Formats: sequence, C-alpha cells, structure tokens
Amino acid sequence: MLHFKCRNTKYPFSEIQRFPVSDDQVSWSIQFENYQPVEYTSPVLINKPWADLNVSDNNFKPRWNALDGLINRKSHEGEYALQNGRPLNIRGRTGISGRGTLGRWGPNHAADPIVTRWKMDDGVKILHHKTNLPILQFCAIQRRDNNEWAIPGGMVDPGETVTATLKREFQEEALNSLEANAEQLEKDRNLVADFFKEGTEVYRGYVDDPRNTDNAWMETVAYNFHDDTNSSVGKFALQAGDDAKSVQWMDVDENLALYASHINFIKIVVKLRNCHW
Repeated sequence: MLHFKCRNTKYPFSEIQRFPVSDDQVSWSIQFENYQPVEYTSPVLINKPWADLNVSDNNFKPRWNALDGLINRKSHEGEYALQNGRPLNIRGRTGISGRGTLGRWGPNHAADPIVTRWKMDDGVKILHHKTNLPILQFCAIQRRDNNEWAIPGGMVDPGETVTATLKREFQEEALNSLEANAEQLEKDRNLVADFFKEGTEVYRGYVDDPRNTDNAWMETVAYNFHDDTNSSVGKFALQAGDDAKSVQWMDVDENLALYASHINFIKIVVKLRNCHW
C-alpha cells in the first residue's frame, strides 16, 4: 500500500514543503534522477535523551536492523536498506530526508490500544437502523498538537514491552492517571491490568504518518481490547490527560476521520467484531 499522508504536503509544524513524489515514483526501485528531497531535522531533537545523534557523529554507532541495546532498530516490515549510512524508508520516498521531528533514524516504534465497547441502552446493545448490526464505540482522544481525533497510542520506550506501552498510554491519555489521587489510581491500575491481559493483535507494521521522512518513519503494533459487557474499562468515565486535549467513547462508522493510519486499524476491528460500519 502506498503512503500518501507523508507525501506532497508541508511537513507538520513547519514551512518545509516536501519535494513532489507521484505514486509511480515512490518505490526506491524506480529510477528518479531528478529527486531532490529537502533535508530537514528539527532543532527540537538536539541534545534530547530520547533522540539519536546525527549519523555523521563519531559517537553514534548504531546496529541497524537489530536490537541495539535497549533500542529496537528492527522493522516489522522486514530488513531496510541503507544509503550513505542512513536507513531508507521501507515504503519508499517521501520528499524529505533527515529525521523531521522523529527521534530515531529508521523505525520509530509505537503501540496503539484500540479499546472498544458496545453502545448500549440499559445494558442492551443498540442496533443501527440501517444495518441492524450493533454499534461499536472506541476510546478516542483529540490530540493537542493538531486537534485530530486518534487512538490513544504512544512511543515504546527503550526496553519497554509493547504490552506495557499499551497500558501506560491508555492510562495517561484516556484516564488521566498522571493526575488521579493515589487510591483511585491504584483501583484504575488493577482494573486496567486485568482488562489488558486479553487483547487481539490487529496490526503490526508501517504507519502512514505525516511525520515520516526518507530516513525515519513510524511503525506500530495495534491491539484491540474489547469490553463485551461494559462492566470493566467500558464503564470508565474517560478523562483526558498527557497529550490528549479531549477524550470520548466515539461511535464507529464510515464517517470517521482519524489521524495517520488509525482508520485502517478501526476497519480491521469492525470486521473482527462484526459491527455496524
């Protein structure tokens, strides 16, 4: 599948215009002699502990396509090529070289918890009048950085398991666990811990993210965690926190407009749960 959210646009939060790349010029296997991507690495990354050094730095000696200490530099999509000591985007050209605002050269790993419940009335599933199928709801957050609605995911910290990231991000962004009192925080943690023991992986791979460049890109593992009776996480009063501006249980249907590739993950869950779309 061709990426398009990271082509032929301005780079997010900048005036950097990407070099034009048509659909038939995306693949690295296609000759593109006049290709002149704009070099851009945000100054925000300078001296950040979570960001790589420049490839030209003598102190930077990464192990590409491997687990590099606690940093996972392997791609879910397979082995990526290198050019001039830099990883090449595994899905092709984007019109911008460098890292943009992404911390790692090559794959930047995230995890996305798709937490769902049924839309109910007095404990009974509500069926859509057109399809006669139950209406699914998912936990959606509104991002502070661009106001787009999204799944409450986040970056996998070095040495952290995907499962740990999934739980942490949900608590930080949807339950505002960073601001809860100690007693409530402990109750929430126990309930979420039990709930997150049962999940179904729905996607693992590349994300068509507007921050992607020729040398740095987003990848994720997405899991669906479903509360079938609305008696666990489904009964939570969601509260936005961390990077979330707002949070809600959002109805799933064909009119959804979500950040990056998130709509594709939701479509997979729709098939899994046999619900209205």
